[in-house]
Amino acid sequence: MRADLTPAAAHFTDTGMAIPFSTCPGLARLQGITHGFFGRQGGVSTGLYDSLNVGEGSGDKPDAISRNRALVGATLGARHLLSCYQVHSASVVPVDAPWTDRPQADAMVTNRPGIGLCILTADCTPVLFADAEAGVIGAAHAGWKGALGGVLEATVTAMTRMGAERARIHAAIGPTIGQASYEVGPEFRDTFMTSQPGSEMLFRPGKDDRFQFDLPGFARQRLDAIGIGAVTDVGHDTCAMEAEYFSNRRRNHRGEADYGRNGSVILLRD
Repeated sequence: MRADLTPAAAHFTDTGMAIPFSTCPGLARLQGITHGFFGRQGGVSTGLYDSLNVGEGSGDKPDAISRNRALVGATLGARHLLSCYQVHSASVVPVDAPWTDRPQADAMVTNRPGIGLCILTADCTPVLFADAEAGVIGAAHAGWKGALGGVLEATVTAMTRMGAERARIHAAIGPTIGQASYEVGPEFRDTFMTSQPGSEMLFRPGKDDRFQFDLPGFARQRLDAIGIGAVTDVGHDTCAMEAEYFSNRRRNHRGEADYGRNGSVILLRD
């Protein structure tokens, strides 16, 4: 069952610019934890990247990306905002201090206050994790390849090495492509079901021989199997909600050259 989404908040920076973001009720109730799911609104980028593009790997102007990331960091009170060079892997990076060169990985964990862990997505599933009692947080980029490869399980394992307990971990599935928007072919379904037996319920019949794949449902399935304390899903479809989010699938449909990235951020407060 998906959680109701807390109404989007709006933070006003020193320049008077409003930066809207959404939160998950389960994480929002945790003491000492701050998080936010940021879409495309409230930034300085233009054109295809209009306007809050935080993707360092996009073709946007570097200065605009830096300013957007600074806006996101200031909104949540992060002293540093870190993102990995995401490669659809199961690699997790423990964060002890800020970095200048992005490591190739798809998840981060930390117990250091003030460091914002920022996952970049444009249809893939961002998942934010927290054990408030232990003071350990995590963030993962889980497209179907990464989720199938074990990135969510690897993130929880890395958190437990820092002192978190599975039963206390709350995970929030952020804005991602919804089942109604994610059309796949029969070859994808066949290959996927070979790798993930018992996943028939993730595929809904679509037009002709096509299927509609439930990516957030797959993430939920994997998270439930880990045995963590709670899982909630904000239920936002990045492809369908054009005014709110960037979407690679929507870009592909239109033949556009590039796309911006949404940011999902979690940090420990000082």
